[in-house]
Amino acid sequence: MSAPHSSIVHVLLGTAGRHPDRAALREKVAGRWRDITWREYAGEVRRVARGLLRLGLRPGDAACIVGANSPEWLIADLAVMALGAVPAPLYPNTTPAGAAYIAGHCGARVLLADSALQLERLRASGPLQAVEAVQLKGQPEAAGVHSWAALRALGDQVAESELDACLAALRPERLATLIYTSGTTGPPKGAMLTHRNLVFTAAAGARMLGWGDEEVHLSYLPLSHIAEQILSLHAAVTTGGTVCFAESIEALGENLREVRPTLFLGVPRVWEKIQARIFSAWPKMPPLRRRIADWARGVGEEACHRREAGARLPRTYALADRLVFAGVRQKLGLDRARLCLSSTAPIARGTVEFFASLGILIHEAYGMTECTGPATLSTPDDPRIGSTGRALPATEVRIAPDGEVCMRGGHVFAGYFQDPAATREALDAEGWLHSGDVGELDADGRLHITDRKKDIIITAGGKNVAPQNIEALLKGIPGIAHACVVGDRRRHLTALLTLDRESVATAAGACGSAARSPEALAADPVFRRHVEHALEAINAELARFETIKRFEILADEFTVDGGLLTPTLKLRRKAVVERYADRIEAMYGEGPQHGPA
Repeated sequence: MSAPHSSIVHVLLGTAGRHPDRAALREKVAGRWRDITWREYAGEVRRVARGLLRLGLRPGDAACIVGANSPEWLIADLAVMALGAVPAPLYPNTTPAGAAYIAGHCGARVLLADSALQLERLRASGPLQAVEAVQLKGQPEAAGVHSWAALRALGDQVAESELDACLAALRPERLATLIYTSGTTGPPKGAMLTHRNLVFTAAAGARMLGWGDEEVHLSYLPLSHIAEQILSLHAAVTTGGTVCFAESIEALGENLREVRPTLFLGVPRVWEKIQARIFSAWPKMPPLRRRIADWARGVGEEACHRREAGARLPRTYALADRLVFAGVRQKLGLDRARLCLSSTAPIARGTVEFFASLGILIHEAYGMTECTGPATLSTPDDPRIGSTGRALPATEVRIAPDGEVCMRGGHVFAGYFQDPAATREALDAEGWLHSGDVGELDADGRLHITDRKKDIIITAGGKNVAPQNIEALLKGIPGIAHACVVGDRRRHLTALLTLDRESVATAAGACGSAARSPEALAADPVFRRHVEHALEAINAELARFETIKRFEILADEFTVDGGLLTPTLKLRRKAVVERYADRIEAMYGEGPQHGPA
């Protein structure tokens, strides 16, 4: 057998050997949480790998995996890699056409899906019609589909020595997985991540975060995305922590309170929704309790500023924590969380400051699929709001002359599958990965992201504007879910604002509006004046050429299913501009403007 860390699968086997009886995975079955030990986890990976070998999957072949987060998903992914084959995960909401493109591009030989509905939907046409199919959950309805139990039984027909030969052939430089980028434009590209990438990044990230074998993580973001894979799969396998699986995104709040994770990753939209729920509950408090809560938030805000300055916390902080903060964390299920993270997109400073005022510190991480997830991490010993922290150990970050963020190190990918032109565009001759993001490094080496290069707006006056910073401020207006700043080759900036449907009543009540539906609120002049006043305050913080002159309020949120957000909830800017072209043109007609001319 090859060296212990020649692949992420060998890391798993080593961890199982050290902690055979500790809980590796935990899922809720029939209302009760059930544990899978590290010994069972590793044993299932080996058994399923032999089953896939029996199905005809061979080293170098590809297999598509799609479904909700579950033990079977992780086991299948690792089993494919154990053979020297390559998993190519699909997002659960991938369209049949999108799945067919990826399956055809990577030459998938096997499809593993978690339900009969998924299998029927994705095998309707294209390359997935002819592949071997496995259903991860439940009993298959279609002919020729293998159940999870049947796949495991097939594994019993294959000798362990056959799998050992595959494991012995794994090498650090070998292709481990293909992560297809969701992309805001164009077809997805398959980022090639090697076993060295996975092993290096998981170990470096865990070391930087101080992630030990006692950590508990709640898995709920799509496992087809590298951020969730690094946490739920590779870092957990590296450290020996426990991964719990949320039942659904709708059950996330309940599952958080049940699991009480020690580490929690939330994309900005998750944190914003939690903030909106807390905000909506605030006016309903009894007067005395609310006065205490307001006082505690003031203490929390002061503590936040002192942390950043490296000063001691206020003397009253312990009392505020006991009276207010501890209760908030307990109600959210974050009372054991020593580390709360935000990643995949910029988070509004106001949201971070709001949670900091309640004693919940959110640390930003920055990275991309092409560097195996994290490139920089903000850590509890160095809190800086607005910073994504410092580079991973043994890696480098630099800013190119045009402001582009570049990374180099063991986390940088091997290139794009079957796309040498795109690979040359992303990777230069010196091994630097060009991110496409614009940022700055402060004097202490912390990274601050300002925008995407391709998203930079150049106004008719020749001014360069970073829209994401402005959009983050606009999303801080109570009741607003999303913002899209427009103004490329225009004389000034405008914005499309969408309403957060869950906080309509709260937002209406806060400004004295009688509206009770998103449609009514979007058209209500009282709410519009409320947004205008908030916009005036935002414009006062911006340079003259950055100010928003006009805005439109849309009743609906931008959604993934609607094609206006990527699966990781990033704005598909081009699609938004095309969808609302008429509303945008109307904003550039005659009428009153906001902010300085």
